[in-house]
Amino acid sequence: MSLAWLSLASLVAVMIVSCFTTINVGVLALALAWILGVYIGSMSLNEVLSGFPVQIFLTLAGVTLLFAQATLNGTLDKITHAAVRVCQGNTGFIPVMFFVLGAVIASLGPGNVATAAMLAPMAMAVAGRAAIPPFLMAIMVGNGAQSGALSPVAPTGVIVTSLMEKIGLGGYELQTYLANLVAHAVIAFAAYFLLGGLRLFRNRYVGGEKEVDSTPLTTAHWITLATIAAVLIPVLFFGANVGMAAFTGAVVLAALKVADHEQAIRKMPWIPILMVSGVSVLVALLEKTGGLELFTTILARFATPGTLTGVIAFVTGVISVYSSTSAVVLPAFLPTVPGLIARLGGDAFGVASSMNIGAHLVDMSPLSTTGAMCIAGISDPAQVRPTYNKLLAWGLSMTVIGAIGCWIFF
Repeated sequence: MSLAWLSLASLVAVMIVSCFTTINVGVLALALAWILGVYIGSMSLNEVLSGFPVQIFLTLAGVTLLFAQATLNGTLDKITHAAVRVCQGNTGFIPVMFFVLGAVIASLGPGNVATAAMLAPMAMAVAGRAAIPPFLMAIMVGNGAQSGALSPVAPTGVIVTSLMEKIGLGGYELQTYLANLVAHAVIAFAAYFLLGGLRLFRNRYVGGEKEVDSTPLTTAHWITLATIAAVLIPVLFFGANVGMAAFTGAVVLAALKVADHEQAIRKMPWIPILMVSGVSVLVALLEKTGGLELFTTILARFATPGTLTGVIAFVTGVISVYSSTSAVVLPAFLPTVPGLIARLGGDAFGVASSMNIGAHLVDMSPLSTTGAMCIAGISDPAQVRPTYNKLLAWGLSMTVIGAIGCWIFF
C-alpha cells in the first residue's frame, strides 16, 4: 500500500476513533503522523512536525485563558443574570433572550462550547421553573451558542480562519461568521415559533426577576469587561493578533489580581486544543504524501458540479454528529476545497461554507457537547429521555436540512 493510501487510512481511523471512543484523537494523530512520516516515509521528525499549527495553538490558548479568567471571577455570569432580568417575566421572551445572549457571548470570544457550558444549566433550570418545554429552550440556547461559533475571535472561528487562509480563502472572516449565524438563527427561530413558542408569549413567570442575581457589578467585574474590550477593539479594527492580545489581557487581569490566573490555566480546554493540534499535523502529512489529493478524489466521486455543496454539507454533518466539529471534521475537510473545485468547479467559498454550516447545525444532537449540556441541565427526570430523543432526531434531521439549505443558497 502506498504512503498516500496509508496516510489517508490513518485519517479515516482517527475519524472513526473520535466517533466511538474517548481516546484523545490529537494524541493518536500525532503518533500516527510520527510512525508514518519518520519510519515509513523516511522523513525527519522536524519535517513531520512542521505541520504543527503554531498560530492556532497560541490563539486558542490565549483566548480560552482570558475567558476562563472572566468566567472564574463571575463576570460572564453577571452579564447572564442581567440579561434574564430584561425579560421581566415574559415566558416567551426568555428563550429568545438566551439565544441572543448565547450568540453575543460566544461571538465575543469564549466560543460555542464554553458559552453553552455557562448558559445551558441556567437556561434549562429556568425552563423547568417557568414551564417552558425543555426541548424548545435547548434549541434556543444551544443554537444561540452555536451561532457565534465562527466569530473571528472565537476558538472555532480561529481554527476555520486559519484553515481557510491556507486554501486561499483569507479575508472571508465576516462572511463566514455571518453565514453561520444566520443559518442557526433561521433554523432556531423557525422551530421555536412552529413548535409552540408563540403560545409562551401569553404567559408570565413571576419568579424570574426575583431568582436571578441582582447584586451590582464589582470593581473586578468592570476591570474584566474593560480588559476584554481593550483586547477586542485592536483585534477587530486594527488587525492585532487575537492570541497575543488575549495573552496580554490575561496578564493584565492576573497582575491586577482580579482573576485567579493559575486556576484559569487549569480550566482551559486542553483536550480540544490538543485534538486540533494533533489532527492538523496528520492532515499536513497527508498533503505531503498525496493522501489529501486522494481524499479529495474520493469525495469528488460522490458529487456533481450541481450537488457539491449539498453533498459536502451532508457528509460533514453526518460525521459531525458523532465527532468533533472543530477538532476533527473541519481540519480534515476544509483542506480538500481547492481540489474539489479543480475537479468539479463551483465557488470555493460556497463549498467551504457548506462544510462549516453543515458540520455545525447538527451539534444540538445529545451526542455532541452542546446538546449533552442541555440534557444535563434538565431538572425534571421525566423530561430527560423525551428531550434526549427529540434532540437526537433534531440533530440527525439537520444533516438533511443543512444539506438542502446549503445546496439552495451556495
